[in-house]
Amino acid sequence: MCLVRAFGPVAFAAGLFLTCGGALAASAEKGKAAYTQHGCWQCHGTQGQGAVTGPKLAPDPMPIETFTQFVRTSNGAMPPYPEAVLSNDELADIHGYLQTIPKPADYKSIPLLNQ
Repeated sequence: MCLVRAFGPVAFAAGLFLTCGGALAASAEKGKAAYTQHGCWQCHGTQGQGAVTGPKLAPDPMPIETFTQFVRTSNGAMPPYPEAVLSNDELADIHGYLQTIPKPADYKSIPLLNQ
């Protein structure tokens, strides 16, 4: 079941909610800080680009519901992050940050790579 959550008094007043449609009230700025603070960058890279230690998260992150479920219940190489460690607001903000990361330039648009 999809739950509607308000993110802060300002978001509530503005009528912005986290719904099954997406994290409308998520703060990319706060998400970038939480991504760094909770060490996500150590395995997934500073831009969510992925590495040997963790898969690519951005651009085009998985839906918020899938993302939340995985982060909360991971049983693989990544430890699960319970709400006591990473709040739902922080998780939504991290997802919001990942959504703002642009796709890299097409290699065809980089002259040095086309010589």
